[in-house]
Amino acid sequence: MTEDGDIRQDFNDLVGDLDYPMFIATTRFPSGERAGCLLGFATQCSIDPPRFLICLSRANRTCQAAVEAAAIAVHLVPSSAASLAELFGGETGDKTDKFAHCDWHDGYGGLPILAECDNWFVGKVRERHDLGDHIGFLLDPVLAHPGIPQAEFQFHRARRIDAGHEA
Repeated sequence: MTEDGDIRQDFNDLVGDLDYPMFIATTRFPSGERAGCLLGFATQCSIDPPRFLICLSRANRTCQAAVEAAAIAVHLVPSSAASLAELFGGETGDKTDKFAHCDWHDGYGGLPILAECDNWFVGKVRERHDLGDHIGFLLDPVLAHPGIPQAEFQFHRARRIDAGHEA
């Protein structure tokens, strides 16, 4: 730590060592087109009432869909789903139909639910917040599927994925 050091680099070094579970968000444009991406930032932010915050990069196609969406599905990625994390983190919906490369089904409100992720929930978008290069989506859970407990796909593994878009 240096007093005159680069705070961005120091901060990135610090939080880059955190190892949290990864999630995949899926939603739809009003036209019905599906969208989904690996989430870099997501957390429960209230117990009563229950609330969850996800943050999507403005450069991401899923963010464009979520800005217009009424609800978003959030999937906890199991440790065994490295290829799914690679698909949703390393490909861009601008060029690739990610859903053509994985198993999924329509869920609540027509949201795509990923078969490989047994633990997921759907949240109605309560609020959207400008968070700089990301938009925060505050979600009210309306449906949850707590499946079989599984080890999570952790951030340290996701760091190796070449992102489909820059933040």
